Amino acid sequence: MPTGRVKWFNNAKGYGFILPDDGGENYFAHYSSIQMDGYKTLKAGQLVEFDILEGPKGSHAINIRPDETPSEEETE
Repeated sequence: MPTGRVKWFNNAKGYGFILPDDGGENYFAHYSSIQMDGYKTLKAGQLVEFDILEGPKGSHAINIRPDETPSEEETE
């Protein structure tokens, strides 16, 4: 299962992009693909696991699962 970090995510528009850990192209991330309870959002730099769906407009991250472990920035 691929992993990566959120490059950016716009809450108002409900989408953003994920940078995969193995390099390569960024993946489009839509809020409807985020697997979490409550308000579905992501933060820049957040670790995520995801699956990849090849679409007509490029690759999409689906089944996005945020890592619930606090980042180094949050623990300092």
